[in-house]
Amino acid sequence: MEVKMKTVVTYKMHGVAETHARTKVNVRDLVSLVDEPAERGGSNQAPSPTETMIVALIGCTNVITQKIAKKHGVEIKEMSVDAQTKFDRRGVILEEEVTVPFPEINLTINLKTEATEAEIEIIKTDLKKFCAISKVIRESGTIINEEWRVQRP
Repeated sequence: MEVKMKTVVTYKMHGVAETHARTKVNVRDLVSLVDEPAERGGSNQAPSPTETMIVALIGCTNVITQKIAKKHGVEIKEMSVDAQTKFDRRGVILEEEVTVPFPEINLTINLKTEATEAEIEIIKTDLKKFCAISKVIRESGTIINEEWRVQRP
């Protein structure tokens, strides 16, 4: 019997400020850290809050790309995602409010696959539709540029 997944779920998390810069977050039965680098008074034990957002974008890009490929019968042999962005820190340093702190994010999506160009185009289109993190970031006003580097074995 197939298990039907719920379409709407509630996430419950709990964060504890271990220091002024490091937060321990409980998610399900996992513990995650968010921290600042040493030069900003942190202990450099984990990504900063803003880096964590980009980490989430990379993770979502991977998960959703893989799901889309599987749905369309495309095998991805290898995948990696690189991200680069400029971050306008004026807001987080309390200098002035910044409407779009990340004006542009450049993603390089590296795939090793035998997929045709038409199949890759479907994956690209569907990724924009279904990656929740990408949608939130794009709706904030950030431009996400994707460069797809497809290598065929």
